[in-house]
Amino acid sequence: MREISYEPRNVRETLVELKDSSELAVDLAYSAVRYDDADLADEVVELEARVNYLQYHSRIALMLAAKRAEEAERLVGLFQVASSAVRITEAAGDVARIVLEEDGVPAAFEHAFPDADERLVRATVSEDSDFAGSRLRELELDLEEGVRLIAIRRDGEWSFSPEGDDRLQAGDVIVGRGSRDGIETVYRRATGEAFPAPTEPPETTDDLERAAEAVVELKDMAELAVGLAYGAARFDSDELAREVISLEEQSDVRKADLETWVIETGGDWNADELRGLLHLAAASEAICDAAVDIAEVVLRDVELPPVFGAALEDSEEVIAAVTVGSGSELDDTTIADLEFEEGAGVVVLAIRRGDDNGWTFDPTGELVCAAGDSLLVRGPPVGVDHLRELAGNGDGLE
Repeated sequence: MREISYEPRNVRETLVELKDSSELAVDLAYSAVRYDDADLADEVVELEARVNYLQYHSRIALMLAAKRAEEAERLVGLFQVASSAVRITEAAGDVARIVLEEDGVPAAFEHAFPDADERLVRATVSEDSDFAGSRLRELELDLEEGVRLIAIRRDGEWSFSPEGDDRLQAGDVIVGRGSRDGIETVYRRATGEAFPAPTEPPETTDDLERAAEAVVELKDMAELAVGLAYGAARFDSDELAREVISLEEQSDVRKADLETWVIETGGDWNADELRGLLHLAAASEAICDAAVDIAEVVLRDVELPPVFGAALEDSEEVIAAVTVGSGSELDDTTIADLEFEEGAGVVVLAIRRGDDNGWTFDPTGELVCAAGDSLLVRGPPVGVDHLRELAGNGDGLE
């Protein structure tokens, strides 16, 4: 346990870092399990230690801010959101430890997962790298390699959503998201080494693929629940808050499916690996439960101080719900066209058809949007705002 001493911190900056840390931790943790990547798992543990430090300082700052009972009442919501961010990160830490403590998941699971359009890369910038001393704008990794840096860690401090003027240094740990070809190139340029080659895929069965599907859906639901919860709090949206609760209920079902699979097939697999699956299911549920606690702040009409909305506006990405309006510019548009032409950097995470209560995660680019479809999208606020206008959802997120 690290010793923590109080140092005055800006509340707004602390809230932003808590939010960004929790979202990145979830993303890194599931990628670590998906690719059996101990380096990604280590970063989650680093983030977990960081948020515990931030929680300590945010609690003191909020206590000092409450001089009267009515002020304390207004700050209760912030306490709950900050505590939920810590719980999300701690649950992500539990997911990461599945890799670090070598419980793992059955080796065949890695190759039963469907191919992802994007994956994460974590690399340490070497002294001989052309990255060292270069500004991000000069490197143009997003344009040349199709990889967007989402975080940089330097001397234990994280910088989320780095900007073009930020300069990399030797020893920086960078985290990026992009296609496999792109991340292989970025990894080689940053470290001077080849990206680790994938292992030879073992034989999989239909039964194993069904279980892997449950794992993937638990991951998708947990990631979406977190993003939607913060979106609900930022925009005071009951609609997004209810989606969080719906996702949590669906995750209960998938968790039960996975637990049943473990019990029924227990004799065919290594006990440690099966225990890892149970830990994964429990941690995924814990992430969704913490997201629900944030959503309930909105549904209970707890007034969050303006500093919270202002803090979340500093984030570079949001997750929002978009409904395709009849006759709108998104009606009869493919997912690929929406993302690459209309969406201004927006990615469609899931789609739900009009009369279908279930979400389809990671829809294919060929899928055509139709009036009444609900989309869950992630991207920069301006892009999401633009997309909502194209869908006929009004003039912006507010």
